[in-house]
Amino acid sequence: MNATGTSIVIVGGGIVGASIACHLALRGERDVTILERAESPASGSTARSAAGVRHQFNTAVNVRLSKYSIERLVRFEEEIGGHAELHQVGYLLLVSDAAAWERYQSQVALQQSLGVPTEILGPTDIERLVPGTRTDDILGATYCHLDGYCDPYGVAMGYLDRARALGVTVRTAAPVTAVRITGGNVTGVDTPIGRFDCDVMVNAAGAWAGAVGALAGLDIPVLPYRRSIYMTEEFSALPDAMPFTFDVVSGFYVRKEGRGLLFGLTNPQEPSSERIDVDWAWLDTVLEAGMNRFPGLEDARLAEKKCWAGLYEITPDHMPILGRHPDLRNYVDASGFSGHGVMHAPATGLLMTEEILDGRATTIDVDPLRISRFAARTGAVETNIF
Repeated sequence: MNATGTSIVIVGGGIVGASIACHLALRGERDVTILERAESPASGSTARSAAGVRHQFNTAVNVRLSKYSIERLVRFEEEIGGHAELHQVGYLLLVSDAAAWERYQSQVALQQSLGVPTEILGPTDIERLVPGTRTDDILGATYCHLDGYCDPYGVAMGYLDRARALGVTVRTAAPVTAVRITGGNVTGVDTPIGRFDCDVMVNAAGAWAGAVGALAGLDIPVLPYRRSIYMTEEFSALPDAMPFTFDVVSGFYVRKEGRGLLFGLTNPQEPSSERIDVDWAWLDTVLEAGMNRFPGLEDARLAEKKCWAGLYEITPDHMPILGRHPDLRNYVDASGFSGHGVMHAPATGLLMTEEILDGRATTIDVDPLRISRFAARTGAVETNIF
């Protein structure tokens, strides 16, 4: 096949790849091609996300990524032109375990030191925000009013539309089948729709980042895991502006989606797979945890046709992998967000643009997120995972 030349190939047309392409174009680098494996962009994990955005992490770098990203989502229509539909209803994290409560109070101190207005709340505040919550065993809660949820598809398409307008090319039905390497550099990639020569390759393939990295001979520790999200019919017992609420010990979460409820709970025993069918066998466990904390959910009616499942891209430490790979000078990682790709996409686009065009990301130090941390056995583990 004849090869198409392009300066930068971005593998993956989800929200992260779209953000990187848009930021590159805004800096003047418009010889960029996005290669998306699906028939349309932003149709994978981006479109199947629970859409949460939060500052409440236990690692400073994740707090910084969130702080920058949420500031951009607030001004998304003004700065990019798309529709973020950001609802800053807050995140409410309910803690009923003594050891966990000690950790969460320390995390509040970290978040506040970085300029995030996280608060510590008691039972009266919890009842005010989420009426009917069972609080007899709750030791406390943390709450940040700047957290909430957005429209991931709207954000991704906003980035893509702006990138296209600036000259970026988006090719769909183009899964990468081979990566060509010469002299320690990626020289191009092959797809069913053609070959693409490039000067830089960005792996923003989400749940498939590990497989894409393997094509380049790299061990990228990212695996896909199914996450099921369940919906109810209209449920007026909880206020429309309730926070995105998490029962930390059980892992159950719930928020409003329209007039209904969106809820879920991760199955920690489920193996890695690419399945995106809803796990109905797991639903009884989810409902038991949910009704234990929110007894009023017993009156909610499940909306089976509105439920869905998607893929998380998980790393061993639940931290993303960002930056140039030490074994391939012009290969850049931008994956492994472990469920936080939507909320960290704006910062990732900026930082990977700096990494590519300036030689190093500078706005936020991404050294703790480079892949070299796994070989060195260094770095923090993100424990605020739901």
